[in-house]
Amino acid sequence: MPNGKTSNLALVISAEEASLSDQAYSQIEEMIVTMQLAPETPVSEAQLSAFLGIGRTPIREAIQRLSREHLVTIVPKRGIFISDLNTQKQLRVLETRRELERLICKKAAKRASSEERKELERLAKDFRKAAKEKDDTLFRKADKELNDLTILAARNEFAAAAMSPLHGMSRRFWFGNFHQFAGATEMANLHGALAFAIAKGNEAEAGQALDDLIDCVENLTRKTFSVAD
Repeated sequence: MPNGKTSNLALVISAEEASLSDQAYSQIEEMIVTMQLAPETPVSEAQLSAFLGIGRTPIREAIQRLSREHLVTIVPKRGIFISDLNTQKQLRVLETRRELERLICKKAAKRASSEERKELERLAKDFRKAAKEKDDTLFRKADKELNDLTILAARNEFAAAAMSPLHGMSRRFWFGNFHQFAGATEMANLHGALAFAIAKGNEAEAGQALDDLIDCVENLTRKTFSVAD
């Protein structure tokens, strides 16, 4: 049987691999979302490992996670491909987001700590600034922070697990079609209204602000391409 030292070493190695897997996931996800890795581009574990300086095992685990989140497609005997930008799939994502994210935003309004409410107020101000100054970089940064903070503040691990993959897909679709969207200022203002409603602790207002936001995103998505419902 393994002795205590061997067992402890195995735990350390496992923790290090898990950390590297998270790092690999975060970096690859960011490259996909920001279109540094374009839709339908083939990639390989070896390429990503060399580029990121991370071993093959953590890269493989990150790829499996990205596949479950529909950001990469693994085709047997052909390889790994960055998933395409599919408008009809995006509309189905929005259907799911509307119901799930409404729950998360309302529960965040109810359960957020005082420190989290201060952060939400700061984000509301950042969104207003991004809208006024047409600052796309600030908007994208605040958007990611709002997504993460509302999931944390909602205190619901099951909703969090279901919601996280949808955020990545939505952010990538928005980024990939950002140049076609005329409503960036409107979007920033809608995000600001949502952050402020959650910060105030108003569940009904938070739910309505989320619906207003999803309505806008859905309308812009439908305008981007001609699709059949």
